[in-house]
Amino acid sequence: MRIIYTKWIIVLIGILLSTASSVAKAQDADLCFMTTSSGKKINLGGLCSGSVTESSSSVRIPIKRYQAKTPIIDVKFNGNYTTEMVVDTGASGILITQTTADNIKINFPGKAKGSLADGSIVEFNTGTIDSIAVGSLKMNSPKVTIAPKASIGLLGHEFLDNYDWKIVDTFIEFRKR
Repeated sequence: MRIIYTKWIIVLIGILLSTASSVAKAQDADLCFMTTSSGKKINLGGLCSGSVTESSSSVRIPIKRYQAKTPIIDVKFNGNYTTEMVVDTGASGILITQTTADNIKINFPGKAKGSLADGSIVEFNTGTIDSIAVGSLKMNSPKVTIAPKASIGLLGHEFLDNYDWKIVDTFIEFRKR
């Protein structure tokens, strides 16, 4: 009887030690949350923000915030000017603000007509820039459209079509096609 009692004590101690060390466990550092022993998720976004995570097959770009349920990320132009842009999966091109155009000094702008979400047709200035980068993902010589009245730019399919991408709560994951 004493042997059975001793074995049960050892088993119980083993169970206690194995569960005590996993009271709060980070599921994945790149997801910026942890789960407590009761199953409650705790947001760790403040600890993870601003980092770009790369693996051999994908790049995760942190979402800075949302505007009308659409993610906003940092985008770098010509290797030296960074600004926030909306990741717009419904936009065909790259739309930049007049402020961004002034800061990256676009030369020889052209003209293009485009349709807005409300169906109206407007004319925009266009140009080609040296490069656009999202984290370590870089596109050379993209065509951009300048929207003089826009307060924030749109990163559309001119850039997005180069990747398979997935929008997750706190980041966007890009995989090269």
